[in-house]
Amino acid sequence: MQVEKLDHLVLTVQDIEKTCDFYSKVLGMKIIAFGGGRRAMDFGAGKINLHQAGKEFEPKALKPTPGSADLCFITRTPLPEILENIRGYGLKVIEGPVERSGAKGPILSIYLRDPDGNLIEISNHVD
Repeated sequence: MQVEKLDHLVLTVQDIEKTCDFYSKVLGMKIIAFGGGRRAMDFGAGKINLHQAGKEFEPKALKPTPGSADLCFITRTPLPEILENIRGYGLKVIEGPVERSGAKGPILSIYLRDPDGNLIEISNHVD
């Protein structure tokens, strides 16, 4: 077998509305509904499905826990513009900009947390 790409991932969250608000406003993702009213955030070539803590869709992770994810998103939007947007929402940048190693080479990253405390890394590729 040869895995080609990640299609979607699932986040277990405390409050789906707060999560949708954060990911749509701060990160510019599109909120979509599917499969009997379930919610997801659509972006680029992937999506993030949401499970409400305690009401997860089956099958699910063995120990679904809000705030246990560490996600890195690559964007073409320059980090200074992203930082301005993040600060406009009154959010705290935990670290960055800092150089990191991404899946396809060097990246410049900033870090913040979503409403559940998941670590969100937002990055630009470094040429």
